[in-house]
Amino acid sequence: MGKLIYSSIMSVDGFTVDAAGHFNWSAPDEVLHAFVNEVSRPLGTYLYGRRMYGVMSVWQTLDTADEPAVMADYQAIWRAADKIVYSSTLTEPSTPRTRIEPFFDADAVWALKQSTDADISIGGPGIAAHAIRAGLVDEYQLFVSPIAVGGGTPFFPSDARVPLTLLDHRRFEAGAVYLRYASAR
Repeated sequence: MGKLIYSSIMSVDGFTVDAAGHFNWSAPDEVLHAFVNEVSRPLGTYLYGRRMYGVMSVWQTLDTADEPAVMADYQAIWRAADKIVYSSTLTEPSTPRTRIEPFFDADAVWALKQSTDADISIGGPGIAAHAIRAGLVDEYQLFVSPIAVGGGTPFFPSDARVPLTLLDHRRFEAGAVYLRYASAR
């Protein structure tokens, strides 16, 4: 059975994007990016909402020739995985290995978890909130950037109580911290 993992880079005060909708403050350095690649490598499927899919789909066509090797590596990891996008407005995907679902279906995600040995990533706080409320998230991976942004879109939904058990942690020289938790439910 695959685990459903909610993973994101976030500010130290818990936001994935700031109040203006920006996340440029969260760009990982090469060391952190290489670590993100390693934890992403075993993923078989990404679950996204429309907005997160729009952000992540750049990895399909990004020219990484003049970029650090970690970017080309992540691009290969991302391209190799299946993607499911939950959107009531998109009708066709813009990337291969992608299907569009009109709404988040907790039973279908549970069935997906049961039918695969590969782990599944859920990306974007909006769609992740549905999975958290449904009790589907098995693991949380927080990449905490050393900045407080004062507001924006929170990593956790404000109406969810989520007991966690620490599985792993790591500090990076540039100040970021990786926290890996299991759901304690």
